[in-house]
Parts: sequence; C-alpha cells; structure tokens
Amino acid sequence: MATITQRIQAFLSSPRGRQLADQGRRQLAKPENQQRLRNLFARFQNRSHRR
Repeated sequence: MATITQRIQAFLSSPRGRQLADQGRRQLAKPENQQRLRNLFARFQNRSHRR
C-alpha cells in the first residue's frame, strides 16, 4: 500500500498534476492573490498569539 506522500508524488508527476501545479504557480504570481495570502497568514498568526 502506498503512503500518502507516495500517492501525492505520483499525482504531481502525472499530466493532470503537472497542469494543476502550473496553474497554481500562475495564480500565486498575481499580486492580488499574494496580498490575499498575506492577509490570511496574518489572521492565523494573530489568532495563535491570542491563546
């Protein structure tokens, strides 16, 4: 039985996996998405400091 990491690696080396990875890279290159991620990370950091 394949481990989860082996299954992920197999998917990412498949044509569909490569296509999705490329699509993700293109989306992350956009400034508006980078700002959204910064805001999301800041919210998580603020939440963890409150505890």
